[in-house]
Amino acid sequence: MNLGALVSETRNPNTLTLDEMSTLEMVTAFNQEDRKVPEAIAAVLPQVAQAVDLAAAALAAGGRIIYLGAGTSGRLGVLDASECPPTFGVDHGVVVGLIAGGPGALLKAVEGAEDNPALGAADLAAINLEARDLVIGLAASGRTPYVIGALRHARQLGCATVAISCNPDSPIAQEAQVAISPVVGPEALTGSTRLKSGTAQKLVLNMISTGAMVKSGKVYQNLMVDVKATNEKLVDRACRIVVEATGAPRAEAEQALQQTGFEVKPAILMILAQVGADEARQRLADHRGYLRAAIQG
Repeated sequence: MNLGALVSETRNPNTLTLDEMSTLEMVTAFNQEDRKVPEAIAAVLPQVAQAVDLAAAALAAGGRIIYLGAGTSGRLGVLDASECPPTFGVDHGVVVGLIAGGPGALLKAVEGAEDNPALGAADLAAINLEARDLVIGLAASGRTPYVIGALRHARQLGCATVAISCNPDSPIAQEAQVAISPVVGPEALTGSTRLKSGTAQKLVLNMISTGAMVKSGKVYQNLMVDVKATNEKLVDRACRIVVEATGAPRAEAEQALQQTGFEVKPAILMILAQVGADEARQRLADHRGYLRAAIQG
């Protein structure tokens, strides 16, 4: 497919005079274009839900969620992957972000890395891809060879696959089990897919990883009960989460957290079920880490 024929690469009639606008007019135009992003995502929510279920199934099977892309798309995958351990308490390596050209491409573009489909397959092979892993390919254009090669390799191994792009019926959409294609329209700056297309991909990734973690027992009500209290801010957050979940005074929440090594779930269970730290941990283990089930059981 000719790059210039893609929706994401065409010129936006609303911003043809971008270089003549006042600053306020310019940022207003940007804002008006950005408003189209959630509407485009609303149209593909059934596919996003399918991806969430595939991600939760991969985690339940002991597999990984692997994001893979080039340029902005690759950076967004790495960003989402890097934020999962502190937010949800998962080990590093459970959610993985791969970018064409390797880690150096996060800071500086590696020209040509995205044009080789064999590199996508090789990067997955290098992390010992298994059939229980989920591979999510990201490409605003939907035609990046690096991503196409990776998705084909993943499918051959029996992995579940998802493609996220911002053009309809894209080549990567045809390579994946689930295709998420929010069509956000031409960019305010022609071809600069770090704008609306990047925002759309970021929002979709937020939903996939957060949704999968909710379904994996990492959330109670709407609280991050597997947060890792690794600094002063997060220790304070852990305490506030226990207070919110239990209604207990802060002093009682702090006392419970000290007995659990600042693990939030057992601290909440200690207070709500009136049990000791060891029993709280055992009950959570018996219910595979699902706090609501442990409280009820």
